[in-house]
Amino acid sequence: MPRVAAIDCGTNSIRLLVAELTPRHDGTVDLRDLHREMRIVRLGQGVDATGRLAPEALERTRVALADYTIAARRKGVEKVRMVATSATRDAGNRDEFFAMTRETLGVEAEVISGDEEARLSFTGAVGEQDPDDGPFLVVDVGGGSTELVLGTWDGQRAEVLAAKSVDIGCVRITERDLTQDPPTPDEIARAKTTAETILQEAFDVVDVAKAKTWIGVAGTVTTLSAVAQELPEYDSERTHLSKLLHAQIDSLATSLLAADRATRAANPVIHPGRVDVIGGGAVIVQVLAEQLAKRGGPDQLVVSEHDILDGIALSLA
Repeated sequence: MPRVAAIDCGTNSIRLLVAELTPRHDGTVDLRDLHREMRIVRLGQGVDATGRLAPEALERTRVALADYTIAARRKGVEKVRMVATSATRDAGNRDEFFAMTRETLGVEAEVISGDEEARLSFTGAVGEQDPDDGPFLVVDVGGGSTELVLGTWDGQRAEVLAAKSVDIGCVRITERDLTQDPPTPDEIARAKTTAETILQEAFDVVDVAKAKTWIGVAGTVTTLSAVAQELPEYDSERTHLSKLLHAQIDSLATSLLAADRATRAANPVIHPGRVDVIGGGAVIVQVLAEQLAKRGGPDQLVVSEHDILDGIALSLA
């Protein structure tokens, strides 16, 4: 069976999925994981303020990508697709990024639109869901952007009904509004206002009241689940398909924002690269929960470890 490699380069992290594709009789494809890996490279460091990718951020990304290239070759990968999202879309010197990825990986990286990012995330997230639990609202809280996607899943194919990407993520909101350690009440209030204002653009496009199930993907959401479960170490099998009620999300955001950096760093489930931005991510998820409640959306969040990486891999079928 063909083996593929999917690489997702976001604002905060770069991730790799090596998978085997198995065609079904109905024309769809099964995805079998062979290797998953994530590294925090903070490619979007300072992009919101400067409009450029920092040299040290490009170098961190290059080192991770070189290791991923070796891993993919060792697994016998036949096709590779690398997508780059929010930080690269916004950078004035993104040609430097393209040159680096071409030289390191041997293929062109694609800077995808926010809407394409949303659709790939949706496809990856709904594959294990019961079609009767739809329509589904998939939310991807990244480092530089957040995507909302409403759609259906019939057990074989996903159909996107509405999608919107907006420029707010855990890195952006932290750099803009949450600069103290721990953040002050005024900073937290300002961050919530920022999130509410920018997310309104998504709610204007995506009618969340039509959703029966809310699914959250990516590192902010999975980390919140691990913190809520008080796991002794991060365990993707425990976080995958776990659930968070709105009240739990509110409590998590409040406690993470009240903690200083040392306290957050001492939590074994918070990746060192997320210690500085998990509070900002929690604010976004908190505002999402509040706005869903106001609009008659789902009353709990289903956490998924399957996301845009799975969508990228499936696109290579």
